[in-house]
Amino acid sequence: MSAWTLCSCLAGEIDKFIKLRRLSGTDYSSQARLLGYFDCFLVDHNIWKRRITREICDSYQKELAGLAPRTQGNRFCVVRQLCRRLALGDPLSYIPEALRIPPSYQTHRAYIFTKEEVAALLRASLQLSPAGSLRPQTYWTLIGLLYSTGLRIGEAMALNIENFFPSEMRLYVAKGKFRKARWIVLSESSRDALQQYLEQRVKKKPNMPESPLLLNKCCRRLSHSSVYASYLKLLKACDIAYHKDTGPRIHDLRHTFAVHCLLAWYQDGKDINARLPALATYMGHVDIRSTLIYLQPTAELQGEVSRRFHDHYLNHIASEGEQS
Repeated sequence: MSAWTLCSCLAGEIDKFIKLRRLSGTDYSSQARLLGYFDCFLVDHNIWKRRITREICDSYQKELAGLAPRTQGNRFCVVRQLCRRLALGDPLSYIPEALRIPPSYQTHRAYIFTKEEVAALLRASLQLSPAGSLRPQTYWTLIGLLYSTGLRIGEAMALNIENFFPSEMRLYVAKGKFRKARWIVLSESSRDALQQYLEQRVKKKPNMPESPLLLNKCCRRLSHSSVYASYLKLLKACDIAYHKDTGPRIHDLRHTFAVHCLLAWYQDGKDINARLPALATYMGHVDIRSTLIYLQPTAELQGEVSRRFHDHYLNHIASEGEQS
């Protein structure tokens, strides 16, 4: 966000703050947009005080009351950061308390797709119009990639042709969340499916190494709006009920990946505790607690946990009997 888009009494201070945050190497684009909302609030409410007061903060908090809890928290958080910066030069500038927003895993329960539902989404993808275009293959590849790798939707859309290394069975995520890069190891079937798509993809321009891997109908990079609209069509085609507040969101495919991965480990008798750090790294998490949020208990998963505990208990009793 540049200075000319800001027009409140604090436009200059907000612009300086954004530039300062960007000096640390962060993109800060989304946060700048949120500060733009605060700038518009000041203008719309005819507030021309160059000092932020408690009354201004309270009024802005009431303005956000109709939004989702997480949205409220995000918008108010950047304003609080601005207030802390302004208070360094003006001790009388007010610094509000942080909003108490419940974690996302408490405000939204992820929808865990069954394997049958994922298969149905893949079949429905191939029926998308226009027939004979690259679009059906694009969404077949996108859905499969999200489910088999746990990629975030933004990470998948940002992939370029050069980020796919078929001989090494890897994908390179150049800019993940918080601009972190990581490697994604592919299964043989995922590599083959992506290779099959790429053979059709390179027939379309642009097809340079730095060109988008996944294309829309206009041969441009996929956008959130187009993917969201197509995703809703796929859910409807598969008779999967959707509600704007409860989903299922396309991000829930990432949750599904994590749960199904854990389920497979239980079924194979793997050491879960030893493998969780590897799952966290694969999903791009610095803290394993972020990964645990994705591991939502399902009936099938709970059944495997109970079975493993039962087997362990029986083995323990048997070993004690032999010793006695």
